[in-house]
Amino acid sequence: MTFHLPKLSVNKVSLILVVIAIASAIGIAYDLNRIRQISAFNQAVTSGKNPQTDRQSFEARYSTAYWLAKNERFKESTLLYSQLTQKGTPSQRAAVQHNIGNMFFLKALQVGGGNDSKVRDEVEYLLNQAHSSYKQALKQDNSNWGTRRNLDRVISLLPENPTPGTGESDSPGLIMGNIPNGLP
Repeated sequence: MTFHLPKLSVNKVSLILVVIAIASAIGIAYDLNRIRQISAFNQAVTSGKNPQTDRQSFEARYSTAYWLAKNERFKESTLLYSQLTQKGTPSQRAAVQHNIGNMFFLKALQVGGGNDSKVRDEVEYLLNQAHSSYKQALKQDNSNWGTRRNLDRVISLLPENPTPGTGESDSPGLIMGNIPNGLP
């Protein structure tokens, strides 16, 4: 059995090719516009401004939260990050938890270590929050060595047996003399 293709006239072939050319031109125009939008988005994010496109995307919200944290606006940043903890890929959620842990860790380091029990309690609370966030990040994505290193540092700063409310004891709680330099 043989199949015979219908004979197409030159006009029909030309019309089909014109339609394909128009569809290709529309696709190219859309892609070029999208590339321009992505470039503008990246420039806005880099400079700490709100992007004009993709405002509700994970990336836009993440970058805004990151910028806020970098400028020590931890409360606003934590609120944005906490909204992102249930969205995105496991790797993205791990990055969110890592950055939340970094904020708590940095805040604990800023509070510093005095012998005042109120300061010690605040630092211990912040370090526990960082510890929890780093553990969550590692549950999502265990491949981030920066998270592992920060978790190790937080654990080394936490007291083995916290002794709330005791002033002078054999286990004085937090000793801030071994504060690490920098975070990854």
